Amino acid sequence: MIFSTNFIWPNSFILIALISIFIINLIGIYLYKKIALRAGIIANKNTRTLHTDPVPLGGGIVFSSVFVLSILLFWFLGEVSIDIVKIFFFGAAAAAIFGFVDDLKNIKASIKLIFQIFLSGWTIYCLEGGLIFVSPSIPIVVSFLLTLFLLVWVINAYNFMDGIDGMAISGATFVSLILAMVVLITNGELEFFLIFLLLLSCTGAFLVFNWPAASIFMGDAGSIFLGYFFGSMILITITSGDISMWAWIIAFGYFFGDTTMTQVMRVILVKKWYLAHRSHAYQNLARITNSHFRITAGVTAYHLIWIFPLMIWSVLHPEMEIFAAILAIVPSLLFTYKYGPALSSS
Repeated sequence: MIFSTNFIWPNSFILIALISIFIINLIGIYLYKKIALRAGIIANKNTRTLHTDPVPLGGGIVFSSVFVLSILLFWFLGEVSIDIVKIFFFGAAAAAIFGFVDDLKNIKASIKLIFQIFLSGWTIYCLEGGLIFVSPSIPIVVSFLLTLFLLVWVINAYNFMDGIDGMAISGATFVSLILAMVVLITNGELEFFLIFLLLLSCTGAFLVFNWPAASIFMGDAGSIFLGYFFGSMILITITSGDISMWAWIIAFGYFFGDTTMTQVMRVILVKKWYLAHRSHAYQNLARITNSHFRITAGVTAYHLIWIFPLMIWSVLHPEMEIFAAILAIVPSLLFTYKYGPALSSS
């Protein structure tokens, strides 16, 4: 596959809109910080956090709200389809609101799971039963359940990665940028290109405030929204044939490796493996080094120096994408095996 020159770039109004969205997010997050501090919406120390000082919580409601309203704007401009509006206006709004309520009230885990299943089912419904694991040898019910499980897992996995300053939001910013480039290189749908750039505008603004040392946390209002967004985009782009499953694995190489290995090892080592914890490798090293900055910067460097070239290579040479996916995820698996739950247990 070679670089295509047939891609139609967004018009100048759309580009101005994206820049404006970035600025609106900056202003909105700044104002929310002040409101949250006055209202006492702060992150208290618990079994998952590593901070010691009170920090405003729930900032994800700002960038998720701006994203949701921007989707509606792009629909009015004729840039996105009604299916995208159903998924990323109604569904994403529900994810953000539910997450924000959870930030305020600490909703029970069982209710969270039910809601995540509902969100995942909503995306499948909006795509008229679009499923990933489709094969003549696999019953449709099994395909549905596997797809539903994947979407719920992605929502939870993203929540797991929001454990130190800048980790989750920098990952979202990187993935949205690199996948926008994939769509560009492959001459994919302009609609998907705009959606990834829109998320980039929103998360990039929040990264300004959340980069170590963070002055605000996204909370579940941000992590559930982002998990829902990426899970939905995985389903949308794979079923449409625009982005392969292997490309998604490459893009999320570090995150997939960390969450998968961490969960497997906790099942083996910890009796109550399903409880909240802070035994991810990046959390352990943040405690050992007493620095969120070093760990987040290290993972960012991994994205830029390792994941980014692998993604470009796999797009230009699709026959190598499986091998590239293995190369993307194996270092993270080994890293987590050494510094993850086993280190916490010792």
